[in-house]
Amino acid sequence: MFAYIVRCNFSDPSKERSWNDWYSGPKIGQMLSKPHFRSTQRFRCSSGTGRNYLALWILESPKAFKTKEYTSDWGFFEWAPYITDWSRDLFSGDDITAELFSVSPEGALHVISFDNMEQEDAKRAQQAYAFIHPKMKWLPICGLDQHTQTIGLETLPVLPRSWRPSESFAGVQEAIYTPISDFHTVPSHPAQI
Repeated sequence: MFAYIVRCNFSDPSKERSWNDWYSGPKIGQMLSKPHFRSTQRFRCSSGTGRNYLALWILESPKAFKTKEYTSDWGFFEWAPYITDWSRDLFSGDDITAELFSVSPEGALHVISFDNMEQEDAKRAQQAYAFIHPKMKWLPICGLDQHTQTIGLETLPVLPRSWRPSESFAGVQEAIYTPISDFHTVPSHPAQI
């Protein structure tokens, strides 16, 4: 399986609630009805550095982006003028499952990325952060925009009361994200060709 991560900011506070209602409602249903999409959850940054919003989708295959169902209506449509700092990256991992990054309403997602860092600098930083955060799941980039060489994800059962980013390396984005949607999944079925 693969982790498809969409990160962005939203530039118009007067429309932000409507956008979130659409994205966490009809958009999730629409995307999970497409071939190869298995699960999703949306998050908002509560502390740290990085984009304000993160949507984490689990896919069976990168073929998801080539299906007629996806290419015919994948975008943000009327919301596009307000979406800024948008990235869509595809990550691989041998033990990714549809439920691996499910976060409860009282939990959080700890995220570390190395956007725009040179490959060697990102590798050194990732090694240091892996030592500091031994439970972090590191996923290498494998497609789409490739904003970061790897991303670290760790589900937390509860939102930390006091938290500060490690700040071990300049340029690293480290944040705590809280769920703004329920975790959604589709029933298992044989892989689609």
